Amino acid sequence: MKTAEAAWRRWFGLLFLILAGGMLIWGLTLLRSQLHRWGFIIYWTVCFVFTALAVLTALLDLIAVRRAALRERRVLVERAAAEVAARVRRQQGRRPDTAADPARVAETGEGGAP
Repeated sequence: MKTAEAAWRRWFGLLFLILAGGMLIWGLTLLRSQLHRWGFIIYWTVCFVFTALAVLTALLDLIAVRRAALRERRVLVERAAAEVAARVRRQQGRRPDTAADPARVAETGEGGAP
């Protein structure tokens, strides 16, 4: 299930999280006294944008993973159904027709107890 696309999504998500977290720590500690007026607004807006990008990347990854899981589940169900159908066909090929159809056995009285 791991693809290059999924790896890129995860790396970008991690990058956005690191940038947002770093900006949060710097903004609350080192830059607290230097951020005034427009600098304050711009700094925290950029921090918010990085946080929003991290959340958006996580949501896109969630959607992609769910789609892949659904696709795999469908393939497994189709494969299992095909295997069951093949097994039923093989078993029906070994028996006479009357043994495969219980209603017909009841009507004709064949195959009953002696």
